[in-house]
Amino acid sequence: MLTDLYIRNFAIIDNLHVPFRPGLNVLTGETGAGKSIIIDAVNLILGGRASAELIRTGEEEATVEALFDLTGHPVILGRLAETGVDCDGELLVKRVVARSGKNRVFMAGGLSTIAALAELSRQLINIYGQHESQTLLKPDNHLRLLDEFGGLAPVRREFAAIFDDYRRTGAEIRRIEEGEREAARRLDLLSFQSEEIAAAFLVPDEEEELARERQLLCHGEKLLRNSQEAYESLYGGDAAILGELRRVLACVGEIRGIDPSLAPLHDALEGAHIQLEDAALALRDYAARVEADPQRLQAVDDRLDQINRLKKKYGQTVREILSYKEEIDRELAGLLHREETRAELDLALRELERRLAEKGEQLSTARIAAAGQLKGAMERELHQLAMRNAQFEVVFEKLPEPRVNGLERGEFLFSPNPGETPKPLARIASGGELSRLMLALKQILPESDVPTLVFDEVDSGIGGATSALVGEKLKRVAQGQQVFCITHLPQVAAFADCHFRVEKRVAQGRTVTSITHLDGEERVAEMARMLGGARITEKTLEHAREMIEEAGI
Repeated sequence: MLTDLYIRNFAIIDNLHVPFRPGLNVLTGETGAGKSIIIDAVNLILGGRASAELIRTGEEEATVEALFDLTGHPVILGRLAETGVDCDGELLVKRVVARSGKNRVFMAGGLSTIAALAELSRQLINIYGQHESQTLLKPDNHLRLLDEFGGLAPVRREFAAIFDDYRRTGAEIRRIEEGEREAARRLDLLSFQSEEIAAAFLVPDEEEELARERQLLCHGEKLLRNSQEAYESLYGGDAAILGELRRVLACVGEIRGIDPSLAPLHDALEGAHIQLEDAALALRDYAARVEADPQRLQAVDDRLDQINRLKKKYGQTVREILSYKEEIDRELAGLLHREETRAELDLALRELERRLAEKGEQLSTARIAAAGQLKGAMERELHQLAMRNAQFEVVFEKLPEPRVNGLERGEFLFSPNPGETPKPLARIASGGELSRLMLALKQILPESDVPTLVFDEVDSGIGGATSALVGEKLKRVAQGQQVFCITHLPQVAAFADCHFRVEKRVAQGRTVTSITHLDGEERVAEMARMLGGARITEKTLEHAREMIEEAGI
């Protein structure tokens, strides 16, 4: 609910703070005192149009702040959390209108946008009597209200669930149909690519092995010649190094026999001889393995060319090419089962169409019955609210195809005068009529997820016993929701849980609007003013007390 309203430099309001309460909050005052300005300020908080004309003369900006207590509204708190608004149960909304045009919106202390504010406001407050953003002025809301009245929400949800499945299945079939030609081209392309890669019989790391083999094949003659020459120099020739080293060993061996100190040198030379002999034999064996095979070299070059062609198409390495083949093989499997999938979807769609028609017919039949009951209930309420000739109807228009809300569109029609054919109430209802229509609807459909309702002009054109009945009905609505009502009728004001007087006065040469919470004799005096005008007598005061006492019974 709205707990506090702060207004600064707005129209003829300089600085105003009004704490509100649960239940029925009534605002009264002389004509032109500024009651409508309060509603305009609330409307600004709800995302209404901002204009520099709203700023008090001589000031650069106007500010309106509203504090809401949402502790009893988990659904709204959940929606706020989804949009990233951090709220611990109290929500402060602020709107700043500047002459420079740099208007700003704040929610929970953070900057926000008009769009976000307007979306949020529909969950916080409804103003009835203004031709802006009202539930009854939007035909899209009428079917929902009818369903709530008739207790049809469960059937409507069942229909919506079937419709969602129906829509998703139809979209999937359309996607398949639209993609048939592209799918055929895709199937041909992927089949070719998969077969081309498969025909190559690629092996991971094969390219590296081939590159090494090619290096050897390209230099086969040089490898053979040099390895053979090295072997001959070490072992095979007449002047081979190993032969010379043997002679050196023999000489050092004779010397060692005379001088034992040369034994380590002899051992070293003998070790060198053994190592060189091993190296010579290794070179001999290596030369025996060396191939100078032009045919094998050509085969290796051809294989590397094949791999390079595939790399240009499918990946930078053999492993990437093989990974790509796995991907396209999975896609191919899906494309090859396309017809099977389409047949299954067609079957599912026909079943959903049957269920949708069945549930839609059930919902339509129930709506027709609920519409008759709503007509009777609304006309009884409107007749009690001094609209004795009012007619209320619900008309349906069959839709060319199902929608999420059912098989038809619904709209409320209204006629306030005898002999007039009911017409869409969004086009013909005045502010006061709209307020009373909503008040009537709230009597027969009191549940609402909007915490605060504002009724403006609800008492337009009524008086006497009817005005007392309006007050009683407002009081009844206020038992479940916070209600604001601007009224000129004491019979309505008598039912207030919280009574405010709006006054306009001149201070230091400037016109100022103020709001005073009335209690006790102050409230009696205001009621007496509303009853007796400028001349207030003791009898008028006593009458005011009696009205307040009777309304509180």
